[in-house]
Amino acid sequence: VLPLCASVSLLGGLTFGYELVVISGALLPLQLAFGLSCLEQELLVGILLLGAFLASLFGGFLIDRYGRRQAILGSNVVLLAGSLSLGLADSLPWLLLGRSVVGFAISLSSMACCIYVSELVGPKQRGVLVSLYEAGITVGILLSYTLNYVLAGTAWGWRHMFGWAAAPALLQSLSLLFLPASAERTAAHQDLIPLQGGEASKLGWPRYTFLDLFRARDSMRGRTAVGLGLVLFQQFTGQPNVLCYASTIFHSVGFRGGSSAVLASVGLGTVKVAATLTAMGLVDRVGRRVLLLSGCALMALSVSGIGLVSFAVSLDSGPSCLTPSNATQQTDLPGSSSLLKGSSPPPLPRISREQGQPVFSVTERSKAHPGARETSASLEPALNAVTPESPSPQEHTLLCWAALICMMVYVSAFSFGFGPVTWLVLSEIYPTEIRGRAFAFCSSFNWAANLFISLSFLDVMGAIGLSWTFLLYGLTAVLGLAFIYLFVPETKGQSLTEIEQLFQRSGFQRSAGHRQNSDGFQYHRLGVSEAS
Repeated sequence: VLPLCASVSLLGGLTFGYELVVISGALLPLQLAFGLSCLEQELLVGILLLGAFLASLFGGFLIDRYGRRQAILGSNVVLLAGSLSLGLADSLPWLLLGRSVVGFAISLSSMACCIYVSELVGPKQRGVLVSLYEAGITVGILLSYTLNYVLAGTAWGWRHMFGWAAAPALLQSLSLLFLPASAERTAAHQDLIPLQGGEASKLGWPRYTFLDLFRARDSMRGRTAVGLGLVLFQQFTGQPNVLCYASTIFHSVGFRGGSSAVLASVGLGTVKVAATLTAMGLVDRVGRRVLLLSGCALMALSVSGIGLVSFAVSLDSGPSCLTPSNATQQTDLPGSSSLLKGSSPPPLPRISREQGQPVFSVTERSKAHPGARETSASLEPALNAVTPESPSPQEHTLLCWAALICMMVYVSAFSFGFGPVTWLVLSEIYPTEIRGRAFAFCSSFNWAANLFISLSFLDVMGAIGLSWTFLLYGLTAVLGLAFIYLFVPETKGQSLTEIEQLFQRSGFQRSAGHRQNSDGFQYHRLGVSEAS
């Protein structure tokens, strides 16, 4: 059964990652086929986020009322319907409908998958299997870029791009048919899988209401504060916006033309996969807090490094919006467009008020996630930084390589810290009866925050400059580090029942450095008030 749980987590993440970025390869062919304007391209990309946000508002009630497995199966049916609408679409309204439906499906599935897997497996496997969802997202992103490149020169290739998303969803549904419907069903088949030690309870009419998330009862306000803090700091550290400059940084160290974009997508994607796999191997050994603290610290240092470098080296520019005329000029060679190879997922055209020129915005996930575990609608401005003194060619090269190294460190730190661990902690800290609604509530703030960060990027950068924007992200990461140290408990080695009792004691051990026995960490009650 453990391999089946692993396949559910991995395939769910793969579907999420694939659907988030598949539009990056499909947008140019769609623009040519339907004559899409810049505004229509932006709408086509952004409507997926709207569908995902709606799912985060209402999906939690579906997950708690009908069960986790039913929610995943239902989301797969919805995803298949959305993929069919996209694959057979002959007009923009059908494309918009398909994209919004797909966004709803992957958001609902991401929440249900993390909760379902965390409840079925024991404490020793929970960290690895839930983190596998984030690994699936990064693999799905790489797979999407690869298929986009392969199918770029084929007739109606964009239809195939959308259609292939059905494959992992079908495989995941097949795996679910052989797994119990809930932890309660598992209790009736003790020969199948380790239990959560009396933690299972019947889903349906809960003993918690949604408003209990904001009350002192059972330290629910403290749990909500931990969940919201993690998802907000995950977004406010600016990960999607920083990645907008991946192609520019690769270009600055000597990788020109299309190769810059290919290396930015495949290279950074490979780094993300490697870092996420590292997190999977360490999360049940060193604990959640250690990964969050180390990841957040490295993010603060690396993004501040990019900001400092950008004082001396111009990290500006991004591709302009694809209008019908310039899009046609980029189709001399199949797959030659940077859209099909770019490091940034789907483009969102937006007009820069500072220069009056079209600039390019992109949707990057993070991992929403689980996931989107990692993605959002990020903006890539075409603004030029002016430096009083230009560095020498040798200094310029060294600075560019320093920015590249900082970018790699930043991506790695996010991928073994905030990326997988945020959603793992959210799937652990809430009582079973309200876990679906609580997870969805935090997820809605995640989607809303990443949309806010993306849309405010141009305004913030226009007001304080690119370098200070990156330094602001570094300061936010430092604040996130303090939040994690003060308020996020260590849940390594604890069953879900023990974690619930930990919060109900109204005090928890914050330090990750205490002794561990065969049953997991020993917690000692402290005279510390709740996070509320």
